Amino acid sequence: MLSKSQISLLRSLQSKKDRTERGLFLVEGYKSVIEFIDSPYQVDAVYYTASFDPKMLKLSRNINLCEISVTDAEKISSLKTPQEVIAVVRIPSWPVLNNAKLQKKFTIVLDGIQDPGNMGTIIRTADWFGIGQIICSADTVDVYNPKVVQASMGSLSRISVYYAELAAVLPKLGLPIFGAMLNGERIYETNFGHEGLIVMGNEGNGMRPEITALITKAVTIPRTGRAESLNVGIATALFCSEISRNSNNKVGGQ
Repeated sequence: MLSKSQISLLRSLQSKKDRTERGLFLVEGYKSVIEFIDSPYQVDAVYYTASFDPKMLKLSRNINLCEISVTDAEKISSLKTPQEVIAVVRIPSWPVLNNAKLQKKFTIVLDGIQDPGNMGTIIRTADWFGIGQIICSADTVDVYNPKVVQASMGSLSRISVYYAELAAVLPKLGLPIFGAMLNGERIYETNFGHEGLIVMGNEGNGMRPEITALITKAVTIPRTGRAESLNVGIATALFCSEISRNSNNKVGGQ
C-alpha cells in the first residue's frame, strides 16, 4: 500500500512543472513499461496490481518492484481505467544538439505542436520509419506529458527529443530545411537527398514567420478533395513515408 506522500508525489507527475522539478515521469501499461525497461532510460520503480505477475517483466537490472491496490493505481494513474503496471522513469539529460549527430539523417522539427495525441503519433511514426530524433520548439507540448507517453506506445523509449529555440538553432545545423507548407513543390516530385530537417507547423496556425523564413524548400502534400487541412500527425507520416520511399529507391538503384 502506498503512503499519502508517495501517492502525492506520483500524482504530481501529471504536472509539467513537477515532472521537470523531480526529473521523473510515468509510463503506464505492460507493453510500454517493457519498452522502457529494455531501453537506456533509467526506470526507478514499477508498481503493479495483484492481477499482474511481475515475473512477466523479466528484469535484468535492479528495479524496485511494489505491489499496490487497484485503488492506489486509480489515484496515481492519468487514465480513466488504470493499467496493471505503472513505471516511474527518470527524464534523461540530452546532450547538446549539434550538426555531427544529424548528418546523413533526417530529423523531424516541430514548431508549436500542442496536442498530446498528435505528439505521441509523431513519435510513433518516427520510430516506425527509423527517424531517431525530433527537435521541438520550446512551446511544443511536453514529450513526457502522460497523454504523449501513452500515445507513443513505447516508441518514446527509442527517440531522442530535443527542445530548442528553433530560429536560433536551425540555421547553425547546416542542413537542408524542408517545410510542410500549402504552397510548395509537390511532395511526390521532391528530391529529399540523404539528410535534412523536416519542419511541421502548429495544428491551427502553421509555422511562425521566423521559421518559415528559414525554409530552403517548401513541400506540399497535394489536395484532391475538399478538406480544409490535414492532421499534422498524418502529414508527418506522409513525409516520413515519402522520404523512406526515396531512400529505398536510391539504394535499389545503386
